[in-house]
Amino acid sequence: MKEFQFTGVNLAISTPNDSNGRIDYDRLEQLIERYIAVGIRGFVLSSGTGMHVYLSQEESKTLIAFGAKIIKGRAKIIAQTSALLVDDVVERTRYAADCGADGVMVLPPFFEGPTDDDGVFEFYSSVARGGLPIIGYNVPQAVGVEITPSLFRRLYEIPEFVTVKDSSGDLAKQAALARTGLPMMNGADPLVPYALFAGTKGLIWGGANFAPKTCLEVVKAAQEHRWDDAREIWRLLEPAMSLIWEGDYVQSVYAAAEMTGYGAGNPRRPLSRLSAAKIDALRTALGDLVEREKSAV
Repeated sequence: MKEFQFTGVNLAISTPNDSNGRIDYDRLEQLIERYIAVGIRGFVLSSGTGMHVYLSQEESKTLIAFGAKIIKGRAKIIAQTSALLVDDVVERTRYAADCGADGVMVLPPFFEGPTDDDGVFEFYSSVARGGLPIIGYNVPQAVGVEITPSLFRRLYEIPEFVTVKDSSGDLAKQAALARTGLPMMNGADPLVPYALFAGTKGLIWGGANFAPKTCLEVVKAAQEHRWDDAREIWRLLEPAMSLIWEGDYVQSVYAAAEMTGYGAGNPRRPLSRLSAAKIDALRTALGDLVEREKSAV
């Protein structure tokens, strides 16, 4: 079996914005340093939580180059290189490789792209020309393509295809992917402890932006099979991780990170700030996490 490089928490880091909606690179550097100091050893640049879909191609590439320069080998780097055209995905992937990325996360074909297994297989076979390990991104509720266990096995035959990040939010389907015996990553915040128990090899976690210390602790406890400890730590995280999954995910992560001291400004338009009622609900769900995280560094 291929070597799996992306164990533990890989932070789908939020992309900071200034008051004019431009990427705030000074704040990005500060956040990366804080996350590394608390123990994060994997980053996803231009992630979904980092608003990949709302970044231009040049912005995404500049973001990846800048982030990789700051990280400087101190953590694994996964770059999202998803695009409508497969040639664009390949070009973005080659660029990420030149910047020092360790792997790429790529959505299957979307927006009227092929949905059959042969078409998806051909797509990822073409992406492999980019020369980096590929993490397939399974989020069928958003793109209309599901990576099933049988398709996962087939995709794994591509030398560069190393794993699937499952963000379906369906525990039964994720467990089926895990039962293939192939390395699988969780991308659904409310499923973290269950995914770890089922044998997931790594996590790509957007909610870790606002609670990196506590997220690392629950994963460490699970990796050491201290399940009672993991359950107690998860009780601190579960209310907020479940709430953000119910809707307005990206905006909720940005708002929660502001409360715990890892603020990245406001999400980029067309996303808007949360309503006052949702802010209050989020603050209640965070509970003791606010002070717990603020004292982390």
